Amino acid sequence: MTAARRYPANADLEARARRRVPGFAWDYFIGGIGPEQCLARNRESLEAIALMPRYLGGAVTPDLTAEVMGTRYDLPFGVAPMGLGGMIWPGAAEAMAGAAAAANIPFALSSYANTSLERIAEIAPSHAWYQHYVTNRPEVEAAMLSRTEAAGYRTLIVTVDIPTATKRDRDIKNGLTIPVTIRPRMIAQVAACPTWALATARSGMPQFPNLAPYAPDGSSMSEVAAFIGTIMEGHVTPDRLAQIRDAWPGRLVVKGVLDRRDAEVCRHIGADAVVASNHGGRQLDAAPAAAEVLADLRTALGPGIALLADGGMRSGLDIARMLAAGADFVLLGRAFMMGVAALGPPGAAHVIETLREELRSTLAQLGCPGVADLPHFRSHSGSIAPKLDPAARLA
Repeated sequence: MTAARRYPANADLEARARRRVPGFAWDYFIGGIGPEQCLARNRESLEAIALMPRYLGGAVTPDLTAEVMGTRYDLPFGVAPMGLGGMIWPGAAEAMAGAAAAANIPFALSSYANTSLERIAEIAPSHAWYQHYVTNRPEVEAAMLSRTEAAGYRTLIVTVDIPTATKRDRDIKNGLTIPVTIRPRMIAQVAACPTWALATARSGMPQFPNLAPYAPDGSSMSEVAAFIGTIMEGHVTPDRLAQIRDAWPGRLVVKGVLDRRDAEVCRHIGADAVVASNHGGRQLDAAPAAAEVLADLRTALGPGIALLADGGMRSGLDIARMLAAGADFVLLGRAFMMGVAALGPPGAAHVIETLREELRSTLAQLGCPGVADLPHFRSHSGSIAPKLDPAARLA
């Protein structure tokens, strides 16, 4: 039986992925923060968005392409940056980057990924975006930006929603530390996942090749992790963001924006795009969901800045809902990682094709000719505030 028949929806991959990944890694991947109310809010906000079908308008062949920051992609979604992905499944970043390039969608590599930015630039030279955390060391920042540009990246994502270390209950209970150390309580979990264990043995425990070079020479992995923690601490001020804008010659995306005043700062400093995001429910459990703030952010940004969104999407229908709520483009993280964890490297392409077909089917059911027209099919009987007129959104 083919994967398409055995796993027709991405939700079908979860049970298999859960069996193949040790519990401590699974909890890190799937969990949020505190009681995880923000995780639930992300889903509830999407499910509250109703779409109004128009069945008497004639047949349509939906156009699924989308343009963002001057580049046209075959689909209106990309792969969100995910840190420590190599712990979830070794080689996950390489698999997702290759699948994204083949499908003509973007792949965003996290600073905390376990694959170097140079390697991903080789795999997906025209589709790779790099996600950067602002540091409190100017010399480190300058070196990181220069390295990213030299590798050929033209899109930099600056994530602003991690001003300090967080307290994630699942990780504390599991004894998960960075660097990852297999403790006695984890041995049985690893033994129950032999495919993961063998893949990890071949690749080695996750390293941080994008950040480790800036630690003092001779640092152990524990010392590298401690160093990274110290240089990432602190809020991103408007002045720091403006400095990065001045230093980075390519397209600048600011990720983690929920408040319209922060969006106005992004507009003022000349950002090319903003990502409405609560970091997958992993930072502040009381944070609003992206779908709840898109209308306010669109008003604050105006028509010339792309508005992206992430958080809670698992299906093509979810993508359609987020686009109808006001996003120009969306990013998904856990859905892609779930596919790789369940099926290995081919899982990334399987997820893309599943999302493509679900999105195509959704638009055809609505009678919607293209993703840019989705706001016209939004039912405003739900609780999510309407966005600006679609004519004002970025093409």
